[in-house]
Amino acid sequence: MKLNIPVGVSDFEELRKRDYYYVDKTGLIFDLLKNSAAKVTLLTRPRRFGKTLAMSMLESFLDIRRNSRELFDGLQIMNRTEICEKWMNQYPVLFLSLKDVEGTSFENAFGLLKFVISQICITHSYLKKSDRVSNAYKEIFIRLEDQTASFTDIQSALLVLTKMMQEYYKKPVILLMDEYDVPVAAASSYGYYDKMLEVIRVIMSSALKDNQALLFAVITGCLKITKESIFTGTNNFVSDSISSARLDEYFGFTGNDVKRLLESADLEKYGERIQSWYDGYHFGDVDVYCPWDVMNYVRDLQFDPDARPVSYWKNTSSNSIIRSFIDFAGNSITRKLETLMEGGYITEKIEEDLTYDYLHSSEENLWSVLYLTGYLTKVRESELKAFPRENRTALSIPNAEIREIFETTIVNWFDDSVKKWNRQKLFEAVWTGNAAQLEEEMNRLLRKTISYHDYREDFYHAFLAGIFTGAGYMVESNKEHGEGRSDVVVFDPVNSCAAVFEAKYSRNLNDMKNSCEKALFQINEKMYAKEFEDDYDHIFCYGISFFKKRCMVGIK
Repeated sequence: MKLNIPVGVSDFEELRKRDYYYVDKTGLIFDLLKNSAAKVTLLTRPRRFGKTLAMSMLESFLDIRRNSRELFDGLQIMNRTEICEKWMNQYPVLFLSLKDVEGTSFENAFGLLKFVISQICITHSYLKKSDRVSNAYKEIFIRLEDQTASFTDIQSALLVLTKMMQEYYKKPVILLMDEYDVPVAAASSYGYYDKMLEVIRVIMSSALKDNQALLFAVITGCLKITKESIFTGTNNFVSDSISSARLDEYFGFTGNDVKRLLESADLEKYGERIQSWYDGYHFGDVDVYCPWDVMNYVRDLQFDPDARPVSYWKNTSSNSIIRSFIDFAGNSITRKLETLMEGGYITEKIEEDLTYDYLHSSEENLWSVLYLTGYLTKVRESELKAFPRENRTALSIPNAEIREIFETTIVNWFDDSVKKWNRQKLFEAVWTGNAAQLEEEMNRLLRKTISYHDYREDFYHAFLAGIFTGAGYMVESNKEHGEGRSDVVVFDPVNSCAAVFEAKYSRNLNDMKNSCEKALFQINEKMYAKEFEDDYDHIFCYGISFFKKRCMVGIK
C-alpha cells in the first residue's frame, strides 16, 4: 500500500485530518513550553526544513478556539499530561506568516503586507462585534480589515490585535510569526531595504517590547537579523539556530525518521542513495536530512521505482545567493570553492547576527549566509584533520544535491564570464592556425575557471564548447564524424572555415605532450575532418591536452 505522502502541505490540521504520513515532531511543543520564561524565541533554519509546519502545529495545540485533542492522538506530546492540561487550547493565538510579503518595489510589498494583515483580521472578525473590545481598537481593526489602514496603523497592527484579543479572552496572547525576514530579504534585493526595515522594526518592537497583552512569541526565519536592527529592546530574547543544540532534531529528518519512513514504504533498498543526496546537515549535535527532498523522492519512488534523485530543494528558490557570492568575491574564493567541490572543507568565521544590507560587505558575511541558509554545513569533529582556530568553523557541502546546485551555478557563472571575456585573439588564433597563441589564450581563460568534476574530460569538453557558444559560431559537441565521435567542432560558414578539436586529459604534467599527440593521431585515424572537405575551404585540426588548469595545443 502506498503511503499518503504530504508534499507542500504545511497545515498541521489538514495533514492530520487527511491521514498524511507524519514524522512526529510534537516534542518541540514540550521543549518550548517546559521553560516558558523566554518572552521571544527566534528559530532560524534553512528553507524547507519544516518551520511553517512546526508553527501550524503550535497553533493547533495552543489556540483557545480549537479542540485539538483528536489531532494529537497517538503523538508524543500526549504522553506529557501536565503540559497538555496546562496548555492545550488554553490561550488565544495570533498566527501571522510573512512568507508572501515580497515585491520588486516597496509599494508592492507594503500592499501585500496590508493584504496579509487584512486576512488575519477576517479570521478574527468576531473581535469587532464584541462589547468586551474597546471602540478605539475597533476603528483601527476595521481599517486593517478593509485595507484602508495608514502606515502607522500597519506598524501598530500586531499590538492592536493582541490588545483586542486579550480584552476579548481575558487572557494574554501567544504570537506566532512565520518567515519574519522574507520582507527585508526581498527589500535588500530590490533596493528598498531602509523603508521596509522601518515598517518591520516598529511592528516588532510595538508587539514584543513591554506588551502586557503578550504571553510569549515564537518567530521563525532563515537568518537571525541583528537584534539592534529589528528586535531592539526586546526582553528575554532567545535565539535557536543551526549552531545550537537545543531544538535541532525537530527541524529536518533524523536518520531514524528516514529509516522508519522507508520501512513503512517498503523502500529500504534506497536508503544509501537518499543518504548520499539529501543527508549531511549537522544542526547542533544532530545529523539531519532535508525533509522536503526526502518526501518528494519517496513520493516519486512509490510511482516509479526507477526514479532518480533530483534537486527538489533547488527548485524552491532561485539560489541566487551562490551566484551573488561568486560575483562579489571573485578570484579570492576560487581555491576555496574548488576545495569544497572536491569534497574537502574550509574553515571560516561564522557571524550569525547579520543585516541584509551588509550581507555583501565582506567575504566573511557571505560564507556565514551560505552556512546559515543550508548551502554549507558544519563538519563533524571526527572528520577534521585538525581543529580550526578559535572562532572558526569547518564547513563543507552537505550532499550530492547541494553539490549539483554549486556546479550548475558555477557553470552559468563561467559561461557569462566567457561571454564578457575578449576572445578576439583566441578566435584569430583558431582561424589562422596559430597553435601557440591559442594555447596562451586558453591557458589565460582556464585560470579564470572554478574547477569541479575532478578534472574529468567532460569538464574540458564543456569548457571548449563554452568558449565558442554565443559568439556567432555553429558548435557541435560529441557528434559522430568520420569513424567516431569528435569532441568539439566549430564552424564559421561565412569564411568557409571549420575547426575540429579533440581533448585529452593528462594524468600528470609530464604526460601533456604525449596526450596532445594522441589527440592529433585520433583525429587523423578516425578521419574526423574528412566529411568537411567538400564544404569548407579551410579546416583546422587541434589536439589539446589538459592537466588541471593548464593546456597544450597541437595542430595537424
